[in-house]
Amino acid sequence: MTLDLTTEAIAKLSPAELISTLQQITPDDPALADVNIDVIARGIDPKKLGRDDFAALLNALGALADGGADLDLSKMDPSNFARIISRASKDQIEAVVADPALRVRVLDEVFRRMEVHFRSDRAGATRAVVHFHVLEDVYEAIIEDAQCTINKGVTREARAIVTLTPADFLKLATGNASAPVLFMTGKLKVKGDLGFAAGFMSLFNIPKA
Repeated sequence: MTLDLTTEAIAKLSPAELISTLQQITPDDPALADVNIDVIARGIDPKKLGRDDFAALLNALGALADGGADLDLSKMDPSNFARIISRASKDQIEAVVADPALRVRVLDEVFRRMEVHFRSDRAGATRAVVHFHVLEDVYEAIIEDAQCTINKGVTREARAIVTLTPADFLKLATGNASAPVLFMTGKLKVKGDLGFAAGFMSLFNIPKA
């Protein structure tokens, strides 16, 4: 039986059917030849998925991408990525976080996008290092020479150290939460230069869902 994975066909699948299809298909299946990650993304609404379904879907996409299918998160349009994260519940994000490999895959992608969405015109002569502590994962953002470089782990002394949960970080990075609000409610903690940390996200084009 040949699978139909056109945009129209995917739109007709229930969330369970979509997940099952992605879990069963192989990366080299001809049905995936004309499918890209945004075709899949447009058929995803986390609000229609159960707590563990969201993680299962992302894992299925990741497995296909690792096998060579054109379904890597890095190729997803920013607005689709922001929409999916914004519609994911706290429980769904926590299910993603509970899977170490999936958590790293998603966080790596979000931080990679920070390099892409950096606004060099707003940076001016700014030179600074910010460390993000997201559970046990630590990422370093280096701003210098009107560029942003992201490292995993720490290589330099930080001007500010930001600590927050994966759920809150994902909301912040996709424009679905405000840094000042997170700080005022105790969900975002800062050591070091509080003023700089408060305006840090203004150095980026935050995608809108």
